[in-house]
Amino acid sequence: MELEIVNAKSSKPYGKVTVSSPSTTISDLRVLIHKNLKQTPDANRQSLRLDSRGKSVKDSDTLQSLSLSNGDKVYIKDLGPQIGWKTVFLAEYAGPLIVYLLFYFRPELIYGQAASKPISLTTHIAAGCYTVHYVKRLLETIFVHRFSHATMPLRNLFKNCSYYWGFTAYVSYHVNHPLYTSPCLCTVMPALMSFIFCELGNFSIHVALRNLRPPGTKVRRIPEPDTNPLTKLFNLVSCPNYTFEIGAWLSFSVMTCCLAAYLFAFAGAFQMTIWALAKHRNYKKEFKDYPRQRRSIFPYVL
Repeated sequence: MELEIVNAKSSKPYGKVTVSSPSTTISDLRVLIHKNLKQTPDANRQSLRLDSRGKSVKDSDTLQSLSLSNGDKVYIKDLGPQIGWKTVFLAEYAGPLIVYLLFYFRPELIYGQAASKPISLTTHIAAGCYTVHYVKRLLETIFVHRFSHATMPLRNLFKNCSYYWGFTAYVSYHVNHPLYTSPCLCTVMPALMSFIFCELGNFSIHVALRNLRPPGTKVRRIPEPDTNPLTKLFNLVSCPNYTFEIGAWLSFSVMTCCLAAYLFAFAGAFQMTIWALAKHRNYKKEFKDYPRQRRSIFPYVL
């Protein structure tokens, strides 16, 4: 089968490639295109479409499933400079750890002489929670997560780091401030227990999601609970990792009684809800037998 490869922006043809089998996936086709047509963008920068203004086709789609036949056109959009997903995750998670601990261990650099005042127990606990959360994130990135795509646009590095690093500076400035007033321990301790529970739940979901995809593959399955009781939330929502994540940051906010922490929690909840709704729609579209009782992120609600 011979396919004509066309620039989606200019409509100028790059040339033609010969594909040996209709079962060839889009992922393999992108590699084949760049191998045979050197003037095309690198495989990781290619977004392939069946129409110049159409949506990108999935890497897992085959030429046969897309009804492509001999002589058909495939359009390429250049996605621009790319960077590895793991690199972005490591940068956006390492930054908050460094920033928060700078405020915690070196308050004199931020607050001057006022830093000599005693630090509350809640401030110490909050630093521990922040450290545990982002160390967990870093370790998950290295040892747990399996990414569907190798790269993402380079601009995401600056956008994501600005969000995480900036909010961390905002939160840590207030929680580590010499004038910070801690809520009573009857508020702090239950919130701390809730934070720990949600962190364990989030980690459990990430491990369950990892086990759904064999190493070196892009297999997609319906997420199901495993033997870990914390994964039972899969019975109610499609994205329980986001549910636990929101729960952890709301717990942190209650524990510290800090407006900046609440703003961070609600900003994260808003973004994760958007992601969860999109994933939920994709699950229902991809799997005809997807459980109907599941919501996207909040049980019985949304």
